[in-house]
Amino acid sequence: MSREARLERLLEFLHRSPTPWHAVSAMAERLDAAGFRRLDESQAWEVSPGERLYVTRNGSSIVALQLPHDGLEALRMIGAHTDSPGLRLKPNAAQLSAGWLQLGVELYGGALLAPWFDRDLGLAGRVHVRHPDGRIEGVLLQVDRSVAIIPSLAIHLDREVNNGRPINAQTQMPPVFLQGGDKPDLQRLLLEWLEEQSGVVGAEILDFELALYDVQPPALVGVGRELIASARLDNLLSCFIGLEALLESDGSQGVVLVANDHEEVGSASACGAQGPFLGDVLRRVNAQLGEPGDEGFIRLIQASRMISCDNAHALHPNFTDKHDAAHGPALNGGPVIKVNANQRYATNSATAALFRDLCREADVPVQTFVTRADMGCGSTIGPITATELGVPTLDVGVPQWAMHSIRETAGSRDVEYLTRALIAFANRPRLA
Repeated sequence: MSREARLERLLEFLHRSPTPWHAVSAMAERLDAAGFRRLDESQAWEVSPGERLYVTRNGSSIVALQLPHDGLEALRMIGAHTDSPGLRLKPNAAQLSAGWLQLGVELYGGALLAPWFDRDLGLAGRVHVRHPDGRIEGVLLQVDRSVAIIPSLAIHLDREVNNGRPINAQTQMPPVFLQGGDKPDLQRLLLEWLEEQSGVVGAEILDFELALYDVQPPALVGVGRELIASARLDNLLSCFIGLEALLESDGSQGVVLVANDHEEVGSASACGAQGPFLGDVLRRVNAQLGEPGDEGFIRLIQASRMISCDNAHALHPNFTDKHDAAHGPALNGGPVIKVNANQRYATNSATAALFRDLCREADVPVQTFVTRADMGCGSTIGPITATELGVPTLDVGVPQWAMHSIRETAGSRDVEYLTRALIAFANRPRLA
């Protein structure tokens, strides 16, 4: 598989995935094409050794499994998350000001706000409608063109703007959407777009979960195309790499890919890492293929390992003082082991040793990140999944700049590096 072909698939995936629902839909499409069988959580399951399966929850989280042929004794788990910080529409989004229909927004996660101004914004998410026959359906919507913008205030009207003026998301970030419009126009436009994209005719909108997103397409940047610039690299990049590794593994071992929603807001939901989704799936599979009961499930989990993949902070050439001098990961320098003594990351010396050995086996360079002792540290699904399941876990990630911006930057070579390391993990006969 060529590096160039993988990068083209990545750019397509990023473009098609403006929301977690779209990301899961795109991942499911690739799993379907690869022969994975979709399971329904509300139905009885019958699974067999060697099968390739997947299940979704809320349309925004997914678990895919490659089951071993010779008994369920240990699983190689790869974790990521499908959500990214940004702007979500409020339920009663339409508001009028100075002759403009605007959209009321609320912040989702810890978004870097300044880059959202003066961007060409599209609209995407999930809309629930009632059809004329009374059937209720959730339909994906992606308005992939510029329909909104959040204009900056001219510097002549705010001379202190470059001196650190705070941004008020309630009053300063509602985008302009339609001139001379009134409130019913939003509902009418949504119905028109649903009819255009999905053939929904004569339906009534009951509710929606919609987000604004930058319609500028992802791109390879730099003289040597050594950079990837895109929205939602955190953490769709990890979702993509995990899926690539699963699909390219040799099928000899039990492999699980989990991509949870709601990591950016704490993971406490039915489909988040703090919820029961992954545990529910693994218990149901273990009940049929593994040693039954709590004893058998605990033995399976303790024999398994998880690599939680979430991007890491790369050393920024303009802000080198923001990193510990000995722990500044470089773009295109290989995947980053993330360490935190206070358990904001789940890495310990045993799981880090496993990953270093995997990178040696795959001929992949490896780096380490520890935050400065005088700065706070973010977290991932790693410690949460380790707490919920008890599985020994490692936190790694591709280094990137501008985390939580509307457009982030990562190294194009690091995509191949982490993919190779995860393929080695998926194919490894022994985990300890």
